Amino acid sequence: MTALLLLSRPRRARPRLRRALLWMVALTSLGATPAVAQQAAPSGAHDAEALAKQLSNPVSSLVSVPFQFNWEQNVGPAEQTRFVLNVQPVMPFALTENWNLITRLVVPFVGQPPLAEGGTPASGIADLQASFFFSPVKSGLTWGAGPVISLPSTTQPTLGTEKWSAGPTVVVVKQHGHWTFGALWNQVWSFSGNDARVDVSQMFLQPFLSYQATKTVTLTLQSESSANWKAADDGDRWTVPINVVVGKLATLGPFPASYQFGFGAFVAHPAIGPSWKVRSAIVVLLPRAPKG
Repeated sequence: MTALLLLSRPRRARPRLRRALLWMVALTSLGATPAVAQQAAPSGAHDAEALAKQLSNPVSSLVSVPFQFNWEQNVGPAEQTRFVLNVQPVMPFALTENWNLITRLVVPFVGQPPLAEGGTPASGIADLQASFFFSPVKSGLTWGAGPVISLPSTTQPTLGTEKWSAGPTVVVVKQHGHWTFGALWNQVWSFSGNDARVDVSQMFLQPFLSYQATKTVTLTLQSESSANWKAADDGDRWTVPINVVVGKLATLGPFPASYQFGFGAFVAHPAIGPSWKVRSAIVVLLPRAPKG
């Protein structure tokens, strides 16, 4: 999951900063002006360790730009490789003293082999997804809830649904010692779009468990399961990967960054779906300069 260098802040501001940082990972493994992240100077190993721990969690008030590269194997009848680059900016807004709005956009760039005998490869942008999480600043449990919208962003029939879809999304996160665990869930139904295409009813569930092994290294076990409730065949309904990811906290030029590498095995997948994958990612934090 995500791990970034802690920004130097006055001691009295750190409790709110640390709570806000709990948004980053599930939105980014999964992160209006940001009311929290103001300075870019790291403040030492102790703060780096604290931030690496907090960012094993998907809800943060820091602007982040994750780039997630996936190579999915054994796709289609010829069992070829599908490449997916997910660009997932997370942007926070301070609504009031008690509530934050965390917005997350997922932009998938896909290169895909033929999915049927005699078919053709496809490449381009798949359907975009925008999530909006309203999260209380003061709460014993870190959580957020709101709407999610899927936008038809391609006319390639094998890359998108050509449907407008929407529904609810929820994330819940808990930390105890070196451990972070929780889940992100959403469900979308189509309400407009190409009448010739099948209606959409799809669920996404991302449970995750992270362990902070060292001050800058985080180990994560998670899944990004989806259920297509409109699948004609029950065997094609579920896609369930089990992913293991290692994240290392470092920098990218002047910016804090998390470098990640992982492997996933699909314990359930459609007949033409992948059976395993390799993943790498970099998550860049873009802090704002202090005002005045």
